[in-house]
Amino acid sequence: PSDGETKKAKDSQPPASKSTVDASARVPVPIARDRAKTMHDIYIATLHMMHDRYFHGDRAIVPARAMQDVFAEIKQQSHTDARWISVNLKPMSIDHEPKGDFEIRAAKELASGKTELEVVEDGYYRRARAIPLSGGCISCHAGFFTDTSTAAKFAGLVISVPVISNSDT
Repeated sequence: PSDGETKKAKDSQPPASKSTVDASARVPVPIARDRAKTMHDIYIATLHMMHDRYFHGDRAIVPARAMQDVFAEIKQQSHTDARWISVNLKPMSIDHEPKGDFEIRAAKELASGKTELEVVEDGYYRRARAIPLSGGCISCHAGFFTDTSTAAKFAGLVISVPVISNSDT
């Protein structure tokens, strides 16, 4: 694979194991929770702004794809991981299939109407939040000319923040 494909595949993986993140990047769970909530708000607002201002059919990159570049930059700076997951529509990319127990559980719970899910595991505070899809979003995510049900449609955003474990304190 090309360097771009290798980087893309690496960036779409769940967070690294606890041992591969420098201790200076770890924070207590309450700070990780606050940080993840703030990041969700920022990423969602940015996604909506990009959709409204810059995405006009085939003349621009899809905003969610552009956001993956933002996620990669933030991950490099903070060791905090963010990734899209499919919830109740076919994934736009194979990289958006839920991976691991937490993401699979999150997709099911978000699809059932829960707005968020959190867990602390393997040295990370992990938070998934539902991203409501509407009008133009659904036409791409469900496929053009596809008749979809009237049930609410969602994608998900999972943020993983390295935390200090009890044994680290």
